[in-house]
Amino acid sequence: MKAPLFCSLALLVATAHAADGDDTRQLASLPPAAESTLRAEMRANLLALNEILGLVASGKFKEAGEIAEQELGLSAMGKHRDLPFEARPGPHMPPAMHAIAMDGHRAASEFARIAASGDRDKTIAALPSLTSGCVACHYVYRLR
Repeated sequence: MKAPLFCSLALLVATAHAADGDDTRQLASLPPAAESTLRAEMRANLLALNEILGLVASGKFKEAGEIAEQELGLSAMGKHRDLPFEARPGPHMPPAMHAIAMDGHRAASEFARIAASGDRDKTIAALPSLTSGCVACHYVYRLR
């Protein structure tokens, strides 16, 4: 599965600047509560990715897809809607950062669809799509 064009371009631009040693990433100023929520969500995403990788390594492709959809996919969107506005990251992100996040949710749902098929080779080939949005965002944006 191919990474979304926007994520690929963002990654290329960011990589070109990363080698110079200066942190040239764009500052995404979020209210402190939204930043805290986002950081907690990123840690939870890492746990989900780790669980997905373990399931794939064990040949449990369908289960990996279920976790991908529940924790990272389109089904995971809106989990902060009940928080106060200042604690919700999405509305405070720069539009391009938000677009990368949306691409990541879509990629996780696509991975889940592929994994649900039980096809080992296609599932393994789709694994990088789970992290391409993460990589693109972390290379382009910073919170501090």
